Amino acid sequence: MDDYLDPDWPPGTVRLQHLLQTDTPGKSADLILQPRPTDDPNDPLNWTKWQKSLNFFLAAFYAMMVYAFVNATSPTWGPMGTELNFSSETLTNTYAIGCATLAVGAPMLIPFALKYGSRPVYVFSSIAQFAISIWAARTMTAGDWWGVNALQCWLGALAEVLIQMTIADIYFVHQRGLANSIYIWVLNVGQNLAVVAAGFIAQNQNWRWVWWWCAIFFAMQIVMFVFGFEETKFTGHMHEPLEGRQGSIATVPASSKKRTMGMDEKMSPADSPPIPEKEMHFPPSDREMRSDEPEAEVTHNPSIVQLDPQKKRKTYWQRLSLLTTTPGPWSHFLRHSWQPFMILVSIPGVLFCSLTYAVLLAWSTVMTTAVSEYMLLPPYNFSASQIGLMSLGPFIGSTLGSIVVGPVSDYVAVQLAKRNNGIYEPEMRFWVFLPFIPFQLAGAWWFGYGLADGASWAQVAVAYGVCNFGSAPLQAIALTYMLDAYNDIIGDALTGLTFLRNLFSTIFVFAMPAWAAAVGIPNVFNTIGAIGSVILCFAGVFIWKGKQLRVRTAGTYRYYAVRQFDARPI
Repeated sequence: MDDYLDPDWPPGTVRLQHLLQTDTPGKSADLILQPRPTDDPNDPLNWTKWQKSLNFFLAAFYAMMVYAFVNATSPTWGPMGTELNFSSETLTNTYAIGCATLAVGAPMLIPFALKYGSRPVYVFSSIAQFAISIWAARTMTAGDWWGVNALQCWLGALAEVLIQMTIADIYFVHQRGLANSIYIWVLNVGQNLAVVAAGFIAQNQNWRWVWWWCAIFFAMQIVMFVFGFEETKFTGHMHEPLEGRQGSIATVPASSKKRTMGMDEKMSPADSPPIPEKEMHFPPSDREMRSDEPEAEVTHNPSIVQLDPQKKRKTYWQRLSLLTTTPGPWSHFLRHSWQPFMILVSIPGVLFCSLTYAVLLAWSTVMTTAVSEYMLLPPYNFSASQIGLMSLGPFIGSTLGSIVVGPVSDYVAVQLAKRNNGIYEPEMRFWVFLPFIPFQLAGAWWFGYGLADGASWAQVAVAYGVCNFGSAPLQAIALTYMLDAYNDIIGDALTGLTFLRNLFSTIFVFAMPAWAAAVGIPNVFNTIGAIGSVILCFAGVFIWKGKQLRVRTAGTYRYYAVRQFDARPI
């Protein structure tokens, strides 16, 4: 551990509550806003509630449409294969190539969002998805379908990283659990309800109209983003070091404030010296944050931000500027294509969340593929619309899980911080993670064995829903943990997560036909379940030793944090 790092304040640890000594009934603590906003009304953290909600709604709509576009294909396999003479192997392989391009899309495209802002990436990728929708609707050959799947997923990889960057930019730590549960629910609208709609469209209008409807919605999305989405990348302020902020690059005791050495670009993470003081953040002292003097509470209320009346909000047209460019050479741009992989293997928290997301998506992808293939056959003999209706089960399950986990996760985080002298540790959220693991495992095994035994469609659908009741909260908590613990490298960290989760899906989808034929579909789920059990139960390890792991890797985290296109510079 570096000698200038206070082990009590590794990156991610923040004071979330200002404990008060008061006789006022019901008032024992003030909630501290983390990260600390500036006094500038243009700071996204200071936006009004409706402005934040509008940006979040548009980002969530973008993610929903991406997932709808990627997943709406399953009900079209039957009628498309019949009309165009596509074999089941062609359809499975084109789906798998989409998983592969989902894995590589983020490392190739997210650097543009880090450099130029998320607004232009949202806008231009929406235009591209609109064009690909038209191509999908006019598909005539297997080559067309290979191209559609490859490009739509390559662009679709942006969705989950961009929306997390948006959440990190506009919401405080105590709000992110709810925001992520809403995101996971919206994601499931795209993954599941869109599939239901696609099934009815394919049966009643023709499978090509699934993609014409996508084109219509993408056209609406383009208009909404051009005229409604404001850039959340904020570069116009200087933080007061004493306030600190969540996910700080380095958090050090006051005795270390005078260190001002720079950082050599050629140094390794392990060898990196202290960063300049202007890039450091310091936790508020107990005296400052726990003062029982009445005037201290009035002048230093951590729940209130005083805006500078001299700083004016930008005009509407100024806020719709297309580019928000961060200065820096192209070498800084290109390193965001390889840094995610280095972060993935060097920071345990990022690796754990990525593996969690990866195995959950592997379960989901295998289930989607199994429904699309096996339920077209006896004893089910489902039509396209019936295949689509099977997605109601996971949608209901994920909805219930999201309703439960969002408020509960934020509430538990605040209450545990209060019990911990007002100090919040990101690992506190994993106490809510553990109870949902049995639902994920039980639902997946029930689904696999039920489908193999020819159980009633209702039983398979309920199993599908139970699995997603567990899956949605696990995804939401994993994402929130990454935002809370690794906020300064969140773009790179989520790029690594996206790569790993889609790598898992690609492997499983390519392997599934031969794998299921060799060992049977139940044993496929047995294997995934065994792998998943080991990965998910590591949440207990992070509750036990997570803070120590953040302390040990603080130097590595700092090394990559100062190599970001900092959207919130010091």
